[in-house]
Amino acid sequence: MITGPPRILAPLRHRDYRLLATGSLVSLLGDGFFLVAIALQVLAISDDNPAAISLVGIAWTGSALLTYLVGGWASDRFDRRRIMIAADLLRAAAIGGIGVLSVGGALELWHVLVLGACFGAGNAFFNPSATAIVPDLLPAEELPQANAFLAMARPAMVRLAGPAIGGFVIAATEPGVAFLVDAATFLVSAALLALIRTSHTPAMDGEPARPPLRLVAEGFSFVRANPWCGAWLAGAALSLLAYYGPVEVLLPYILKVELGLGDGAASQLGLILAIGGLGSIVASVAVGQRPELPRRFVTAMYLCEAAAILTIAVYGLMTQLWQAMAASFVIHGLFAFTEVVWITMLQRFVPRRLLGRVASLDWLMSIGLMPLSFALAGTLTRWFSAGAIIVAAAVTGATVLVGLLFVPGVRAPERTPVPDGADHDDPVLAG
Repeated sequence: MITGPPRILAPLRHRDYRLLATGSLVSLLGDGFFLVAIALQVLAISDDNPAAISLVGIAWTGSALLTYLVGGWASDRFDRRRIMIAADLLRAAAIGGIGVLSVGGALELWHVLVLGACFGAGNAFFNPSATAIVPDLLPAEELPQANAFLAMARPAMVRLAGPAIGGFVIAATEPGVAFLVDAATFLVSAALLALIRTSHTPAMDGEPARPPLRLVAEGFSFVRANPWCGAWLAGAALSLLAYYGPVEVLLPYILKVELGLGDGAASQLGLILAIGGLGSIVASVAVGQRPELPRRFVTAMYLCEAAAILTIAVYGLMTQLWQAMAASFVIHGLFAFTEVVWITMLQRFVPRRLLGRVASLDWLMSIGLMPLSFALAGTLTRWFSAGAIIVAAAVTGATVLVGLLFVPGVRAPERTPVPDGADHDDPVLAG
C-alpha cells in the first residue's frame, strides 16, 4: 500500500537539490533539441558531407578531453556552484552563437567547430562540479535516490521529450531556432543555480599554495591507492570501447543492409534508442524506490555492467527488429543501475576535497576511448562482418568486467561503513 510520495522523489524536499534538479531537467530538455538540430545543421552547411559531423564531434569531445582535469581541479579549488553557473553561461554563449549565426544565414562549418569546442570545455567544467555538489545539498542517506532521479531525468529529457519537441520545432521553423532554445535552457539552469543557498567551501582554503599540476596529481594518487576506484574506471572505459563504436557505427549498417530496412533504418534506429531510454527510466525508478543500495552493491554493479555489454551481442545476432528493441531496453536499464551505484559510491567514499578531481577522471575515462572505439569499429569491417565484430566486442568486454571483480580490493566498499556527513576524510579502502 502506498502511504506517501515515491521514494525517488524524496530528495526534492530539499530546496537546494530541487533547484539543481529543476535546472538539470530544463537543460537536458535543451540537449534533446541540440542532438536533433546539430546533425541536420552541419549537413546543411557542408553539402551533406557526413565527415563534417565527425569533425564537429572531434572538436566537441577533443576540447573536453583537454580540459576535464582542469575542470576537476577547479571544482575542488573554488565554489562549485559558481563554476557550474559560469559553465552554463559559456555553453549558452556557444550554442546561442551557433543559433544566431544559423538564423541569420551566416553560419559556416568553422563557426560550429570553434563554438563546439567552447561547448565541450563548458561541459568539462560543469560535469565534475555537478557530481561533487550533490552531497553538499542533502543528507548522505538520500544520495541513491538523488542520483536515481537524475539518472531517470537524463533519458526522459535527452532521448524522449527533447528530440520529440525539438523535431517538431525544427520542422515548423529551422535548426537555428532549436539552438536558441537550447541556449535559453542553459540560462534558466544558471539562474536556478544562482538561487542555491548552500555554498561549497573549498577544502584547500587556508592551505599553502601548491602548483595546480600537483593538485591534479592528488586525484590520480587516490585512484591508484584505491583499487575499487581504479578498476572501475578502467572497466568502464573498456565497456565504452566495446559499446560505442559497434553500436553507433555498426548497428545502423546492420539495420539498413543486413535487415534490409533501407531508408527506414533511421526511424527504426530512433525507436530502438527511445526504447533504451525507456529502459533507463524504468531501472532508475526501480533503484530509486529502494531505501538503500543492494548489500553487495559493487558485485551487483560489475555483474550488471557485464550483462549489459554481453547483451550487445544481440545486435550482431538478431534476425528481427524486435530483438534489438528488447536488447536496447535491457542494456540501457542495466547501464542506468550501474550509473546510480557508481556515482553514489564516488560521493560516499571519495573525500570531499578530492571529489571534483576524481569525478573529472571518471568523465575523462568515459569519453577518452570513444574515438578509438569508432576507429576500430570502422577498420575491422575490412576483415570481419559487422555482426561478428559486435559479438566479439560484447564477449570480450563482459569477460574483462567479470575478471575485474577478482582484483584485490575491488569489493572493499561492501565491507566498509558509509562515511557520515560532509566532512569525512580520506577513506582509503585498498584492503
